[in-house]
Amino acid sequence: MTEDRGAAGPYIEYDGLPVLHGSEVKLPLIHPYAPVPASGRYVTPGGGRLTIRKAEKNAAHLRLTLDHLGCPAQCTEEKDAAFRRLALAVEGYCVAAGCRHRPAFSDGVLRCFEVRTAAVPLAVFVRAVLAVELGDLGPADRLVEEAEARFGPVRRAQEPDAEDQAEAG
Repeated sequence: MTEDRGAAGPYIEYDGLPVLHGSEVKLPLIHPYAPVPASGRYVTPGGGRLTIRKAEKNAAHLRLTLDHLGCPAQCTEEKDAAFRRLALAVEGYCVAAGCRHRPAFSDGVLRCFEVRTAAVPLAVFVRAVLAVELGDLGPADRLVEEAEARFGPVRRAQEPDAEDQAEAG
């Protein structure tokens, strides 16, 4: 079935997943337990699109972008909070390594993460992201617990960081 969504369309059903743009139907499906290449664009088991590439500003980082355009079921408060905690957990590795950047994360249909290479194995991080997408918070919670054991408490999703408070004040 093809859906026409205007200028950005057409969108096409793909293997029972939410509709994809016509240019995306040939993307490979990423499997949560398969090896994860350090770059590429994939369709996720939950119907999102995952892009992995080198970060533009931080050479020692990978930038992962997960988008769920056309899938409002993926944009729940619970999933946003889990993704945000996951981003904050990997930020602890950056702080420990002496680099400081705001967690690369945004709520909603487009979620971005920056992960320090070799801090958290890419396959482990991707597995946690895909698990949250499918409603399993266990792998993400384990990464948060590991980060908290090493670096101290991870802020909760609704807690602003010091920079956010300074901007608001």
